[in-house]
Amino acid sequence: MEKGKIVALEDRIPKLKEQRRRKANRRLVLLLILFFSMIVVVAYSQSPLSHVKYITVKGNEVYSTSELIKVSGITENTNIWKVKKSDISSKLLKLSQIKKADIKINWPNTIQIQVKEHKQVAFLKQDTNYLPIMENGKIIRDRKTEIIPGNSPILFEFKEGAVLNLMVKELEILPSEILNSISEIHYSPKKTDQYHISLFMNDGFEVSATLRSFAEKMVHYPSIISQLDPNKKGIIDLEVGSYFKAFEPEVEENEVEKDKGEGEG
Repeated sequence: MEKGKIVALEDRIPKLKEQRRRKANRRLVLLLILFFSMIVVVAYSQSPLSHVKYITVKGNEVYSTSELIKVSGITENTNIWKVKKSDISSKLLKLSQIKKADIKINWPNTIQIQVKEHKQVAFLKQDTNYLPIMENGKIIRDRKTEIIPGNSPILFEFKEGAVLNLMVKELEILPSEILNSISEIHYSPKKTDQYHISLFMNDGFEVSATLRSFAEKMVHYPSIISQLDPNKKGIIDLEVGSYFKAFEPEVEENEVEKDKGEGEG
């Protein structure tokens, strides 16, 4: 071996000791950082600083922000470390008009609630009130109003169940311009058809149809009425084929009844 590359053992010992001392110091520093971090976390989790300070709600229209916060069970005394997102979501999903609920924790003290509500498709007439009907076929009885709704169709004689579910499904398929032209829909089952319905349109026509093919045939409504005299109203039958029957003039009926009365006298 070359003489310049020989290193005496006594020269290497100080370097080894220095390396070991540096490693020990680094470990000590890491342990101290970990220790104090744990103290800070424990102190924070036990202090009022870890309580929920802000609650934001997004996506709500039917329910107010205060209603949803109350149902969630979150208060300013809630420890953010104890918030279980799945539990809060389950509580909100019990509301009939909530379709989806996502909970997000924004540290250090904010809870964000993002909801998606079921779409309202119609109203049910009950006595003097109107009850919202949602896309899932649920009738919202605690949201009744005495004011006639806007463009949403008003349903009569419907109940929650298969028929209403089918009615809602068919309404959702219709283009908005046709949906907005419907004033009333009456459930009027027949012996031959338990799905029969009668519609009263905003333009004065009536429609007789079956739910089994309602949307499929109703999309042709604009084309059908374009071929009719707008001054001659009547019933458009869409049950089997498609044909029109004009209303009998009330004046003529009254005259007939009057003539009959005079004849009997």
